[in-house]
Amino acid sequence: MTASATDKINNDGDGKPDNQIDDRDGDRGDGQVDNRVADRGGSKAGNVVAIRPGLEPGSVTAAAEMALAAFGTHLDRCALAANTVTAYRRQAIAYRDWLLAHAAEHADAFVDLVGAEAAVTAWRRQLLAAGASPATVNQALAAVTLLYEHGPALRLAVKRTRVPKPGAPDALTRAQENAVRRAADRRGPRDSALIAVLLGAGARAEECQRLRISDVPITARSGTARLHGKDDEVRTVPLPVPARERLTAWLLARAELLAARPALADAVGDGLWAGQRGRLTVDGVTDVVRAVGKDAGLPGLRPHRLRHTYATRLREAGADHAQIQALLGHASIETTARYFRASATEVADLVNRALDY
Repeated sequence: MTASATDKINNDGDGKPDNQIDDRDGDRGDGQVDNRVADRGGSKAGNVVAIRPGLEPGSVTAAAEMALAAFGTHLDRCALAANTVTAYRRQAIAYRDWLLAHAAEHADAFVDLVGAEAAVTAWRRQLLAAGASPATVNQALAAVTLLYEHGPALRLAVKRTRVPKPGAPDALTRAQENAVRRAADRRGPRDSALIAVLLGAGARAEECQRLRISDVPITARSGTARLHGKDDEVRTVPLPVPARERLTAWLLARAELLAARPALADAVGDGLWAGQRGRLTVDGVTDVVRAVGKDAGLPGLRPHRLRHTYATRLREAGADHAQIQALLGHASIETTARYFRASATEVADLVNRALDY
């Protein structure tokens, strides 16, 4: 899997967080003394440098709010993806709430590095005990690491949770895929075409939403989709016959719809997908998929599962790593490699065949 925004911020490839201070003598090189213990052989308790000498241990609430405010300012200005920013805000607020509920045990959570790491480690332990997944715990730790870095200017080194390599992504079975296609066809030409593009081009929800008329040139014998992906990467993928047929039907219906509603036509512009009041949003694309999934007996269906299904069908048809990587627009071959791991269903079938006595 490609490195997430969390990993990019907190891991520089050498196994240590980017915000870890490595100077052994406690000097950061900029004339300021590191908050970490200067004498590695000495007692931590005797060498802690408090960053807020005047802060009373009972002022956890005020310190937490100050840190959250500084953290929020950083998130407003940083270049992280919108979903990552939202997740980091949520995790930081969750940590704040937990900390206030345990203020008596962690009154020094914003006083010095030792107190901060003790508090965050205890929160990590609580998240794992509550059943949070390793990925969720690591996201929470990444958010809180940034909270401390941009709030009280403490650089934490809290151990991350090991994330086991997953098996193959959760693709639809053939029967489920056919049920989704039928449900989409029943909803009308737009939803039918949208589902066909997600299943037939492996588009992400954002890539599907960004499509313009000029991005889907279709002829009687061929058709492609020009997808605008992450980091402004653009790739062109061929469209299979079912997707071309349904897109053609939608383009005709779209022309009739916009001709009858000039105001809607102005709002949609050259966007491929028309909604009630303008161009369909990313949330609108997701809502269509969820509605189709509900009709097909798959409540909670999301666009990315259709992308997984696309990649799985390619692998089943004999496509290699490089071909699937190019079609999906993966930056790393490691992400594509997920589709070549045995799925839970395949493992279960293997066990049943091997132990059928």
